[in-house]
Amino acid sequence: MKNKLIIIGCFLCIANNMLAQTKIITSGTITFEKKINLYAVAKNELGAKPNQGSIDAYEKYKKSYPQFATLSSTLVFNNDKSLFTPTDRLLAPGLDFYSNPMNKQLNIVYTDFATNTNIAQKEMYGNLFIVKDSLRKITWRITDQTQDVAGYKCRRANGLILDSVYVVAFFTDEIGVSAGPESFTGLPGMILQLALPHENVIWTAKTINTNPPTGAILPPKKGKNITRAELFKLVKENMKFGNEVDTYETKIFAL
Repeated sequence: MKNKLIIIGCFLCIANNMLAQTKIITSGTITFEKKINLYAVAKNELGAKPNQGSIDAYEKYKKSYPQFATLSSTLVFNNDKSLFTPTDRLLAPGLDFYSNPMNKQLNIVYTDFATNTNIAQKEMYGNLFIVKDSLRKITWRITDQTQDVAGYKCRRANGLILDSVYVVAFFTDEIGVSAGPESFTGLPGMILQLALPHENVIWTAKTINTNPPTGAILPPKKGKNITRAELFKLVKENMKFGNEVDTYETKIFAL
């Protein structure tokens, strides 16, 4: 009888440990670091046929500034809402070659998964806008590749936004919330690393606190209300040079 009790006790301990290991996280706070390859971003800005003046400016830039820079942000989440907030919005003076939109973090992004809506505060052209829309459609393809990020096992997914913007994400199903940095969502778990390879930027989770948020998760309210279509039109108008519009850069600006 005594041996049976010992065996049962051992079985219960093992079962409890297995349950603890498989418990799905549904709330917490993630600190992200956005890493930017400044040299690559600056080189992209030169275009296919740069003039000598632009080349000289680029070479001087490389001699004066480091190759990489980082910006921090936080993502607070529970089982049906998340709020992405930049901690660092702008790079230090001089680092932002040609004022590329990828070198900034100006968006506060609120996501409501229960209603499938997204509310983002965007600072553009010196003005604040509130963009309310349905969750962004991203075409994801999940692969078998895995990688550890911030202590969590993640799977790779390749994504496409607006038909031409390529995205690489690593997500974990140990956090059962379909969220991520900025407005990137739509995977069966939390995105802990996300890269825009063409833009030479990558967001990576650095710390993950699984304590529930201390207050309510609320959307930003300050700014002029505008739809995503209206925002895209505004960006296209401001990105126009003569009669030409850089379509890809317009899409990046409107992310």
